[in-house]
Amino acid sequence: METWIFLLITTVSCGSLVLIVYRFLNKQNEKDVLSLKKELHMQRQEFFLPSRLDAYQRAVLFLERIHPNSLIMRGHDASLNALLFQAELVKSVRSEFEHNLAQQIFISTGTWEIIRNSKEEVIKLIHMAGSQMNDKSTSIDLSAKILEIIAQLEEFPTSIAVKIVKKEFQDLF
Repeated sequence: METWIFLLITTVSCGSLVLIVYRFLNKQNEKDVLSLKKELHMQRQEFFLPSRLDAYQRAVLFLERIHPNSLIMRGHDASLNALLFQAELVKSVRSEFEHNLAQQIFISTGTWEIIRNSKEEVIKLIHMAGSQMNDKSTSIDLSAKILEIIAQLEEFPTSIAVKIVKKEFQDLF
């Protein structure tokens, strides 16, 4: 009978030891996996951070460039009539947007939607001002009407979008 008791105690002790070693190794493995995940996350951040920084900078630059004040100053041509100038302004906004489309990879979906909506609002404003022009209206008339509409707004959509882009970027740090 002593042999059975000895075997039972030895078996229970060995089983307990195996269980303790298994749990220890399993916990150690989980720690290693978490540590590896954390390290990979840090490496990914370091790799993509310059691209994200560039994306946010370009998004702000895009929004500043499509603000009607900037568009008018950059693209004004006194020889154009209002209709042609309207087309040129819209073309410029769309071209700027297409040039920056890839930046959406690094910017949150919500913020990118705000950027895209700002672009649409600028185009709507240009069309709204253009719809108030007649055949004899000049690019100066259109510019004046655009600036008049902007003056009535409390804050222009591109300015709001710039604030949101800056906030999101600052939240990264």
